[in-house]
Amino acid sequence: MNYSPVLSIITALFEISVAIWAIKGPGRKKIIYASSSILIILAIYQILEVIVCEVYQGNMFFSRLALLMVTWLPPTGLLLIAYLYPATNKKTLRYSQLMFAFAFMIVVWILLDKEFVLDSVCTIIFARYVNPIPRYMIYGGFYQIGLFSMLFLSILGIMKCENDNQQRLLGQVLLGSLFFIYPAMITVIAIPSTTGALPSIMCHYALLFAFFITRLIYLERKISTNKNVDKEL
Repeated sequence: MNYSPVLSIITALFEISVAIWAIKGPGRKKIIYASSSILIILAIYQILEVIVCEVYQGNMFFSRLALLMVTWLPPTGLLLIAYLYPATNKKTLRYSQLMFAFAFMIVVWILLDKEFVLDSVCTIIFARYVNPIPRYMIYGGFYQIGLFSMLFLSILGIMKCENDNQQRLLGQVLLGSLFFIYPAMITVIAIPSTTGALPSIMCHYALLFAFFITRLIYLERKISTNKNVDKEL
């Protein structure tokens, strides 16, 4: 079946709208900006997928650009978790910075290596990227380590945090991660035709992640507003 851009366009519009709403409102800036960045990364990927599948079919530059964009998702998710950790814990922040360094190296590699993506195949609502085996394994390894680190560190953060508000916010990251990582992994494992489509499928499932990030922003705004009211009183 032919690719349909409708889901990607609707998803992108939702994510961009929430990001703008978040940036214009109250809340701790580090948390708001990290959350908004996640939404913008997901939205730009959706737009690039429409370009790859509908506008410039067969143009590998845009396919590489799509992979380049989602490379930033795991380290940005880890940065958000680091901001939600107890202030005394610096290890998570350093780990997110390390993942950003790895992401930067992969991005440079994608930009310079014209054979990073050999082909892109668009089917119904997802795009499948064909990569040479070593590149596919390295990119996939980095990506999966980053995503499962988000799961592990959000669980650990909930256990370590004594602040109820921080636990609730970390809980949104954990639930959002669970709802998009595992379904995407199961889809790729269970359906052979989705081999090489993990970034695309994961970004579509990430609409669920975006809903939880939206709730996180709502809770953060509520917490921030209540604190300002308490100060005034």
